[in-house]
Amino acid sequence: MALEIRVIPGEFSVCQVEELGRDALAEPFCFVGKTDEELSLVCPIDAVPEWTLSRDDGWRMFGIVGTLDFSLIGVLANISRALADAGVGLFAVSTYNTDYILVKKENLLRALEALRAAGYEIS
Repeated sequence: MALEIRVIPGEFSVCQVEELGRDALAEPFCFVGKTDEELSLVCPIDAVPEWTLSRDDGWRMFGIVGTLDFSLIGVLANISRALADAGVGLFAVSTYNTDYILVKKENLLRALEALRAAGYEIS
């Protein structure tokens, strides 16, 4: 089964923030991670909140189209392997339905070429 990869428009930032505001959460693509040590936010560059402690801009995002069953094994491992073999680092985030991968913008074309060569459909 060939999985389809969809490129998400725009450029993203990975941030460490003090708190969350409604502005960032209103974005179509916004990911939050919270632990006992930090609060992280992935959002479009133009939606980075002013109370950001640190940030890393210049990320592009793509996601797996459709809903992935929790019983599927190796989805992220296979994508990660294809990108690693191409010398592309990644930052992964997941939702209930699917997985999203962020790569630095200068590596996007190389990442997509590697995934296409690995049998993924790119849309």
